Amino acid sequence: MFYEKIDLYGYFGRSRNGAAGGYITAYVPTIKEMRSKRPAMLILPGGGYSFLSEREGEPIALAFAGRGYASFVLEYTVGTAYPTPLIEACMAVCYIRENADKFDVDKDHVGAVGFSAGGNLAAMLATIYGEKEITDVLGERTELSRPDAVILSYPVATLGGETHVGTCDIITGGDEDMRKRISPEKRVTRDSSPAFVWHTADDDCVPVENSLAYAAACAANGVPFALHIYQHGWHGLSLCDRSVNENLSDGIVKERVEDWFDSALAWLESHGFAAASERL
Repeated sequence: MFYEKIDLYGYFGRSRNGAAGGYITAYVPTIKEMRSKRPAMLILPGGGYSFLSEREGEPIALAFAGRGYASFVLEYTVGTAYPTPLIEACMAVCYIRENADKFDVDKDHVGAVGFSAGGNLAAMLATIYGEKEITDVLGERTELSRPDAVILSYPVATLGGETHVGTCDIITGGDEDMRKRISPEKRVTRDSSPAFVWHTADDDCVPVENSLAYAAACAANGVPFALHIYQHGWHGLSLCDRSVNENLSDGIVKERVEDWFDSALAWLESHGFAAASERL
């Protein structure tokens, strides 16, 4: 396993201007017998934009790496409004593509998976990666920042109505116009990244309506998507196994909510994200 932490601001020669985040950590399998390039996955942990959940970072990276992906966890800046977190996410995707040879990555299959507030960030990455705030930083490199697919895990996918108030207040800075401008489900177009969306129906933190609204927007705009709604499960399940949840209930276990991961992998494979399969 190749492991490295990269300062994105240093790589892009940008001033931090107070940003505490902007680092990605690479977890890349190093199997010399594998001949093909591997897909990449950028992991965006949740935490309501007030902290970064450890359960939704390294465990997810290791799970994808174990399936042959090059995995990258983004430590994005929290406690700050748009556009800083999105700029950092865009820099991360661009960095992965520009360093595809270094990591044996297929630069045409770079995805992002986000959880809760990280799902909000992944949804913005899929829909508004080309905003002026991004082009001012990346210029012509902006086109490298669009993910080829996203996985939205119990995402804050709307900033109006059935939203998570804390996440919304931080990312918009309490600005009502910004709330309308960057609400992901309102920004889906036919050019948005394909999406695999999953949620639990009784999530009492981020209402399931978030995922339903985003899926409806994808359907209305002809964006390929899959939607999985599980009947039971609390917010923040991550991999939904005992490595990240100490007290899983029998209902969640019986419902096999953890199957979201294999379902997402199968969906990704249907979009060309097959992990290196050609062997010497």
